Amino acid sequence: MPRAASCASRFQHDLGMTARTVSFATLGCRLNQVDTQQLQTVLESRGFRTVPFGEPADVVVVNTCAVTARAELSDRQAIRRAARVNPRARLVVTGCWAQTRPDDVARFGEVDLIVGNTDKHRLAELLEGRVAERVHVGDVARARTLDVAPLARVHGRSRAFLKIQDGCQHRCAFCIVPFARGTSRSLEPKVVLDQARLLVGAGHPEIVLTGVDTGHYGADLAPRTTLAALLRQLEDVPGLRWVRLSSVLPAYFTPELIDVVTDSPVVAPHFHIPLQSGSDRILRAMRRPYNVAMYRGVVERLAAAIPLLGLGADLITGFPGESDADFRDRPPGPDAAVLLSPRVPVLGPEGDRGRAFRRDGGRADGYPSGARAP
Repeated sequence: MPRAASCASRFQHDLGMTARTVSFATLGCRLNQVDTQQLQTVLESRGFRTVPFGEPADVVVVNTCAVTARAELSDRQAIRRAARVNPRARLVVTGCWAQTRPDDVARFGEVDLIVGNTDKHRLAELLEGRVAERVHVGDVARARTLDVAPLARVHGRSRAFLKIQDGCQHRCAFCIVPFARGTSRSLEPKVVLDQARLLVGAGHPEIVLTGVDTGHYGADLAPRTTLAALLRQLEDVPGLRWVRLSSVLPAYFTPELIDVVTDSPVVAPHFHIPLQSGSDRILRAMRRPYNVAMYRGVVERLAAAIPLLGLGADLITGFPGESDADFRDRPPGPDAAVLLSPRVPVLGPEGDRGRAFRRDGGRADGYPSGARAP
């Protein structure tokens, strides 16, 4: 019987059995890494034992990415490798590619279960229950709250990740994230503080606050709060030595936030502030919520207050319509310790700039045809 046909049969008869070992392959961003750690914690609490990816396992989970031009290729390679190394394992594909392109994932006959971002929290239930359906992908656009996930167990490390936010309310021309993760949703401050105390108590004096649009933290809550207010509260967590921030847009660096991050005893003096282009014209085409002057002002204020500032930034090259003059516009800012992390170039194999970006509204190649933003 072909593998694709046998998968459906196994789904109807074998999923009620308890698997004992699980392995994970994680692609993409830091948030995906946190999601994998949380899934691992949940499955281990149900009796699973985690083994390294590539070793024999009863269940293999591939947590996919969809954010860059080459992400889909990496996803496909990881799925094929998982199926090749563990041909008898239940192969689960989750993450952003599973959320945005479940039909493409379903074409892999080796894949037993496709779980979108909205249904990740149900993975243990789906593995242990009797379900015939392969695809479990909910409407992420309808998500309005952020589930309180169990704390990820990271053994032997002083640094731990704490997911405080998910989703994004911006609609940048090149980005598929709103379709993969939905609108911005935040954890309640009390939950964040409780989890921070637990992490410190478990031996993690350094915490990285993660999210898709971290600077938007708290704007969706009632009553509203801010990232700056949360950082002030985290200062009072006993034993917390460092707090690091994941990427924060320059538009979120209000005077209040700048005051906190420049004088707080626990906020690490390293920030990732995405730039994408040094050209105002290209930033407008990208629909970014800032311009070069705003970016320069934020960096100058931070560098003036923190002499040994560490600064990271993203740059995108080859955006449709980018001229040589646009490309030569230098990233603004004083002499800070700049650590650039450029994204994968968007030029196609023949050099055409339209492969990763479509000109019909500037949407990324990964957007579904006719899709509307959540």
